[in-house]
Amino acid sequence: MQHLNITLKDVSAVYDGPEGQLWELIMGEQIHVGGFKSSKILADQAGIQKGWKGLDLCSALGAGCRFLVKNYGVTMCGLDGTQTMHREAQARAKAERLADKIEFKLGDVTAIPWPDKTFDFVWGEDAWCYVVDKEKLINEAARVLRPGGTLAFTDWIEGAKGLSDEEARRVNAFMKFPYMESLEGYKRLIHEAGLKLVSAEELYPEFGQHVDLYIKMLTDQLTYDALKIIGDNMELFQAMGGEMMFMSKVAHEGKMDRGRFVARK
Repeated sequence: MQHLNITLKDVSAVYDGPEGQLWELIMGEQIHVGGFKSSKILADQAGIQKGWKGLDLCSALGAGCRFLVKNYGVTMCGLDGTQTMHREAQARAKAERLADKIEFKLGDVTAIPWPDKTFDFVWGEDAWCYVVDKEKLINEAARVLRPGGTLAFTDWIEGAKGLSDEEARRVNAFMKFPYMESLEGYKRLIHEAGLKLVSAEELYPEFGQHVDLYIKMLTDQLTYDALKIIGDNMELFQAMGGEMMFMSKVAHEGKMDRGRFVARK
């Protein structure tokens, strides 16, 4: 599996700048495939209960935390490594009068700044693909879970048919992923962290359909808005569109996918 030399600093540069604004434009505040519907499926499969305390790793704008607080009656903590995301998450929680139910910290998800056995569940949505050391991430998630606690996450993954080295390099370079884990790879990491896998699903062909939706939104409705974000640079807009078309192609071929995972400690 090819790894690119992409670090947290590179990812932070994306979400501190115009690319982060573009992803919010087409994906909404949750910045993950499927939005509210996907979050609800994950939370229901994980059996999230009222009164639980959860940790969202790579919490971005904090919309995942706010979704869970509002719809499942939990309290949340969020951890993200990007200054802009951290600042916005705090401001948006305050604006929705949820700041007393959510604590946000700025930090590295491979060195979680909470003690052992702190959380009833650890949560993630389509963001761990940005993490270099996913083994360390999963081990840290297991560490901060209480006995019987739940790990629940979705992520962009390499599909069952597999990407060639060149295809992986192109997608990962565009998306600023060091690499994408596979379904089997995540299952192995979960097992090695001492967690019991409850479910692991590939979400083909849904992933490719959503990529097509984002392309259609950018070309049929949000072109002006997107151009404004990137300084009206049409050449850059067209180049990014070409990369998204390539992602759509490999997604529909089953080479790139999205996975949903639930495990217990």
